[in-house]
Amino acid sequence: MEDDWKNLHLPLERPYRDDHGNHIAELLDITPAGEHIYEPKENASQGLGNKLRRIFAERGLDFFEKTLNIRTDEEVAIEQCQGKTDNKDDVNSTNNFMTMEELHRMRMEILPQLFISLGEISHARDLMASLLFSSQPAQSDPSNLSATTVSKPPPIISVQAFNSQLTIGSKDEALRKAADVFKSAAESMERGRIKDDKYWVDALKIRRGNWGLIPAPLPHGAATGKGTDRTSKDFLISYGLEEAPVIFRRKAIGCMPTYDTISDRLVFPQRHNTRLRVSVTRINVTGDQISSHNTLNKLDDHTLDGTLRAAQKEAVEQEIFSLLVQEAGSLPTASARVAERLVVIDAAQGTELRFELLDIDAVVLQNPDLEMGKEKCDLIYFSLYALLLRRHWYMKLRRLGSTGTNRLILPETAQIPPILRPIIDLLQYQVFCERIKYEMDKMVTALLKVGVPAKLRFHPVGETGRELIQIFNEDGSNVVGGEAVLTIDDRHVVRLTFSSPSSLTAHLPQATLTISSIPQLCQLLGDEIEKCLLQRICELGVDLCEPVGGTWFVDLNRCVGRWEGCVLNFHISYGRDLSINCSAFQLDKTTTQQGRLVNYSTTPSRPVLLLSWVKQLIMK
Repeated sequence: MEDDWKNLHLPLERPYRDDHGNHIAELLDITPAGEHIYEPKENASQGLGNKLRRIFAERGLDFFEKTLNIRTDEEVAIEQCQGKTDNKDDVNSTNNFMTMEELHRMRMEILPQLFISLGEISHARDLMASLLFSSQPAQSDPSNLSATTVSKPPPIISVQAFNSQLTIGSKDEALRKAADVFKSAAESMERGRIKDDKYWVDALKIRRGNWGLIPAPLPHGAATGKGTDRTSKDFLISYGLEEAPVIFRRKAIGCMPTYDTISDRLVFPQRHNTRLRVSVTRINVTGDQISSHNTLNKLDDHTLDGTLRAAQKEAVEQEIFSLLVQEAGSLPTASARVAERLVVIDAAQGTELRFELLDIDAVVLQNPDLEMGKEKCDLIYFSLYALLLRRHWYMKLRRLGSTGTNRLILPETAQIPPILRPIIDLLQYQVFCERIKYEMDKMVTALLKVGVPAKLRFHPVGETGRELIQIFNEDGSNVVGGEAVLTIDDRHVVRLTFSSPSSLTAHLPQATLTISSIPQLCQLLGDEIEKCLLQRICELGVDLCEPVGGTWFVDLNRCVGRWEGCVLNFHISYGRDLSINCSAFQLDKTTTQQGRLVNYSTTPSRPVLLLSWVKQLIMK
């Protein structure tokens, strides 16, 4: 404001154009009749001709010839420095004539002094005349000295008109500039008022949204002595989680702009504009690699609440990523590779879990309808939030317990619950269940292929939704469990139960066994199927040989049938692809002492049921 007043001046330059931008002609005179006489317009060539004629009229016709012979003072000095050896004094003997410029300069210097002298002499003459012609020369009466008032004669009408134009033009320009200064100051004050109102309205909106407002620190260099005003003049917005580490709470600070900015958005000095992406890469049964990512939606940052939520999401994701980096090196059942913004974990066989921080500009928004396998990645992504809150809850209990204000007492040996290990356990449990189901499906297929009825009921997750939520409770001791029931020939049942990450238990009629590997599971299923088939063959033999008084029994891994003049043994085996094979050893009057071995065979074009083949062989 002060600079504008300093620059404000009233120039006396006459205006050249009117308010409409038209040229104002120069007024020369006004006749008694009121007619205005303006200066005639002349073109450039005519003006140049008049100036040349004045040169020759005032300075003579030989003006240009004289200027050619004039030497500068520098040339004269150079000529004197060279110094001729001869001592002739003819150089200065020539007569120097005065030019018109020198004569005019001398005249301008002498005339003011002459006028001053003339005034002084006139004043003295008037004084002497007043004293000499006085009626009483002996008395010095001061009244004889009279004052004379001299007034300036009024200018002619044309000069008065020009003076009026000059005065009006200068005042108009000064008033316009002063009006512009006041207008700019008023607009600046109005902008400041609107901005102050918006600042407090935004602060009230942020507080209404339950965001934390804290007083900003005093500016650098502010007085902090006794008696000084140490009241904060600004607000800071704290959007970090309460139990987050100090380094992340310090970064989760925003402020409302108090100066002119390009946009009216909040200012986040420590924001990095990153997003956390969860990727799962798997290799299916056919050997193809399948990758999926979690859904990254575009954040709404057009409102105050949306901007703060986006900033808070970024701060929480950075805290999650830092915890993932800390826990990746201490996983008991998985290996990990850690980089600056990338964590890769070999979670299970043929399954790779990847966490990476991507710039918002580099994030490619996926189409949720076209993305395959995104549900699993979304579940992992949101489970990390729940596990982080559980960790914060535990840390809050520990902090309040040290002050004696917490009613819940944590055990001394309790550890801070991790956030990565439950995710790894669930992925391993999924792969574990898929492998169990694959092996049991092969057994069911082999039974159906030989004509033995079989049915599999497989439930990998036996808990309800409410029970699954308890996985993320305070203690984290709950695990996911399920069961599988294999029914053979509508009479024999094999029941398996399993729990995360890879615990498997077989519940048999005679015992309960803990299975520690997939080959052990295959051996158990094979033995149970063999036992069931041999028992079925034994029952079939008893029914068929009842008229002849035959005896049938199961001896270890074979079924033995005896009646008069014949011995028949059945043995069950498995092929390379878990196909069921059966062989029969026959010893009777028609065979030699070594007996005869008969193998069961079937083809897709001519299927033969196993029990039908056994029945035909016994009937023979």
